[in-house]
Amino acid sequence: MLSLMPAQKKPGSAFGARLIALRKAQGLTQTQFAEKAGVTQPVVSYYESKAEVPSGHLVAQFAQALAVTADELLGLKPLKKNVAEPAIDPALRRYWKRIRVIASLPERDQKSVLRMLDNTIRAHGGRQPAA
Repeated sequence: MLSLMPAQKKPGSAFGARLIALRKAQGLTQTQFAEKAGVTQPVVSYYESKAEVPSGHLVAQFAQALAVTADELLGLKPLKKNVAEPAIDPALRRYWKRIRVIASLPERDQKSVLRMLDNTIRAHGGRQPAA
């Protein structure tokens, strides 16, 4: 069977692996990340799959686009915030984006959303969460 999805390239370096993980954790495609970082998609692909470490100005652009420090992007310091969200399934990434939005709502609205979800789950025979 012919696949329409491009082949996944392996990271060319530890930096490339970190860049891929951070980009995917935010649910960004290479093209979306490139636009955010002010570069082209081939540049992102190059640094994810072939190059060791980009020049200083690109490190700064990449770090800013990913909302991390240059030290965090380079692996010199651990990440301060949890960016390890599910990056396996695109649907899960979309749900995580929605969860972040819900978490930013006032507490009253958060409870309202959770009640609606609980009622929907219960109506379809799902188990109710403990908390």
